[in-house]
Amino acid sequence: MTTPTIVVLEGDQTGQELLLEALRVLDASVIGIELAFEKHDLTLDQRRKTQNQCVLDAAAAMKKHRLGLKAATITPETKGDVGSPNAILRREIDGKVIVRTGRRLPGVRPIGGIHAPISVVRMAVGDAYGAKEWREGEGAAEVAYRTETIERSVCSVVSEYAFQHAEKSGGVVFGGPKYTVSPIYEGMLKEEMDAAAKRHPNVPYEPQLIDATYALLLANPHDEPMVIPSLNRDGDCLSDLVMQLFGSIAGAESILLSFDAALKPSVIMAEAPHGTAPRLQGKNVANPLAMILAAGALLSYIDDKRAANASRAVYESALEAIREGIATSDLGGNASTTEFTGDVIERIKRKLDVWSSL
Repeated sequence: MTTPTIVVLEGDQTGQELLLEALRVLDASVIGIELAFEKHDLTLDQRRKTQNQCVLDAAAAMKKHRLGLKAATITPETKGDVGSPNAILRREIDGKVIVRTGRRLPGVRPIGGIHAPISVVRMAVGDAYGAKEWREGEGAAEVAYRTETIERSVCSVVSEYAFQHAEKSGGVVFGGPKYTVSPIYEGMLKEEMDAAAKRHPNVPYEPQLIDATYALLLANPHDEPMVIPSLNRDGDCLSDLVMQLFGSIAGAESILLSFDAALKPSVIMAEAPHGTAPRLQGKNVANPLAMILAAGALLSYIDDKRAANASRAVYESALEAIREGIATSDLGGNASTTEFTGDVIERIKRKLDVWSSL
């Protein structure tokens, strides 16, 4: 069997420190699977030095090897600088979907009675992002314009993946765009959601307008996992809301996906949804949970039963550690970054050792 290769996209500040913790978890001595790692330096200095050629090289490597694990990176705000590496990576690997899953963390009180996981499956391209903008007129008569576009192919993969994800997790596909106000533009996503529902008749389907989706997330939480397909802008906003519904951004991973002609994931890049937290750099106090979960998520896309078991062990071990009071200060504990990872590693080893004997 060919050794899977994970393309490691190194980052900035605390982002790089937490990436190293995730790589500790992916060591063969922990998960029982030999993995190869191809490292690419995506620090701000290197991106400036190479004028983003390092980002293009990393994207090419992911297209070759299929799997990527990315650290948080700095996006400079100055116009004319190197910009966002994430935008380049999405374009180069033809990323279509971003998946972020909020879940309840033991000991962290969720808002509004939310308990079951909520996954936001959003467009990774198009819509308000990259739209053409301009202004005409002056003074009080000045008018701002924006031309947004979405593609049916993107609507299709967002919808199909949402139903596949709900089928796998035993959840319900919930929510949707404001298709009553925008039947031509936003209605395209609703059409593809309806089509996917027909292909997956066993998956519960509760389409809602986007404003109702926000309200019902707070007022009427579901007992089963929820999967919310969305436009790019809506999904960006929903993801932030969902993370806070569970009381912390720490318990979520972010997955960028591109797809083949059969609508199966062809390139998978996992990362934490948080930033580089420069004020925590070098203090060994940052929470590595999201990066560890990103590593666990990546394992689930390797076609190997051992990888599936390892993925489950990573998720269970990380959450069990928190339940038993092993947590960093942001979650009410006193463990350091490295101590938390070390505890999770020992739990993974024990689980896999026991499971191997069953």
